[in-house]
Amino acid sequence: MKDAKKKTNGISKTQALVESAVLIAIATVLSIIPLLDLPYGGSVTVASMLPVLIVAYRHGLGTGLAAGLVYGLIQQLLGLKTLSWVTGWQSVIAVIVLDYALAFMMIGFGGVWRNTFKKQAPALTLGALTVCALRYACHVVSGATVWAGLSIPTKDALIYSFAYNATYMIPETIVLVVATFYVGNTLDFRASQPVRLGKDMQSPETLPRLLAGLIVSAAIVFDAVAVFGKLQNAETGEWNMAGLKDVSWPLIGIVTGAAVLLAAALLAVSHVRRKKASA
Repeated sequence: MKDAKKKTNGISKTQALVESAVLIAIATVLSIIPLLDLPYGGSVTVASMLPVLIVAYRHGLGTGLAAGLVYGLIQQLLGLKTLSWVTGWQSVIAVIVLDYALAFMMIGFGGVWRNTFKKQAPALTLGALTVCALRYACHVVSGATVWAGLSIPTKDALIYSFAYNATYMIPETIVLVVATFYVGNTLDFRASQPVRLGKDMQSPETLPRLLAGLIVSAAIVFDAVAVFGKLQNAETGEWNMAGLKDVSWPLIGIVTGAAVLLAAALLAVSHVRRKKASA
């Protein structure tokens, strides 16, 4: 009981454990609602790594790595059918370690920039980029070794693995970075209890600004999914730049233009309200 009451940065070990469990559960729910499932494996999720990234940022590297490992093992249980595609116990272990346990443990490095930046948003955002790069490296190594000769051709396996895993990790990174930057500018995770950054939520100009940020973020995510969903060859799984011709560019233009106009209008409303409040 004594250990449970010890505090680090104002957060007890019990609170850290409870927060980690809740955030891992949220991450798991987000992971099973993909924005895009690619034909040869890999998916783009609703920033499913963000809750675990917050654990790492709030509670440090050790807790972050442990949370990432638990999350990775849950992902493995949800994707057990993946193991039926490989042969031999060595390959099974390699898939579990590289594609799940180690890959998602990398989320534990999400807080390594916390003490480098005074502001939270850039620290969290750079943490998100770091995490995605490390996870991508794990998948590339797995693809060039375990999956060579299966879903990835044996010849030039490393180059193919770089391209294959990029088709889902690049849009996944874009979605995560956008979500992380927005959340990092909204809530302060450095406090013992996360609180709203900046002005009070009741401030008349706050809601329009929040809505503007959400609309722009949603448009960026939509565009990323719409474009990268066409860049994996449906027959081979390879990166296929020719797929750009199949992208619905008019729809992307309409969504992006509408988002920009709506966000500009909301920011204008926020500006007017702020002037009235200060008058």
